[in-house]
Amino acid sequence: MSSTNTSHFASFAAYTPPPDDPAYAGPASKSISRAWFPAPQPTSYQSGGIPTFNTSQAGGLGSAEDAEAESAMSMWETRYGFRVDLSAAFAYLLGPISALILLITETHNDFVRFHAYQSALLTTPLAVLRILASLLHFPAFLRLILSLLLVLPPLYMAWRAYIDAARNGLVRFQIPFIGPLAEHWVLDE
Repeated sequence: MSSTNTSHFASFAAYTPPPDDPAYAGPASKSISRAWFPAPQPTSYQSGGIPTFNTSQAGGLGSAEDAEAESAMSMWETRYGFRVDLSAAFAYLLGPISALILLITETHNDFVRFHAYQSALLTTPLAVLRILASLLHFPAFLRLILSLLLVLPPLYMAWRAYIDAARNGLVRFQIPFIGPLAEHWVLDE
């Protein structure tokens, strides 16, 4: 290497300043500063930044970014590590039974709990009506309609809960009258 080479690549001399030091940068690498952009502040302790320990500015334990990342991750986490989209869809598949199972076991994820409440509020009255229709010997045509009402809306809602979690970023599809009540119950917990 010649003495005219100003590159300090892999220079281990004790007096060499760190590469992110603004005073160290040559004239070719200096950017044009504009009045409407703030001047870059040194963030590294080695380049003159203020050392802070475990505070939000330093990104330590009290970091705001960590809290935001943790809250964003908690939207997608369930108590036992199941997928949110599958858990929300499962709330509708077995009617009030799966809704009750999820309401008892899932305590961390509001999206899954919302769909469990909504499933319970949708399928329990339909199941009770279907059972009463059988016990009271309603005509077969009415029992068929009630059976279809017991099967088709929960299947659609299971598909909708899966799609809303998998593709739409946990958007809650609310059934009229039932959805706002389920939402209110989740918020009251």
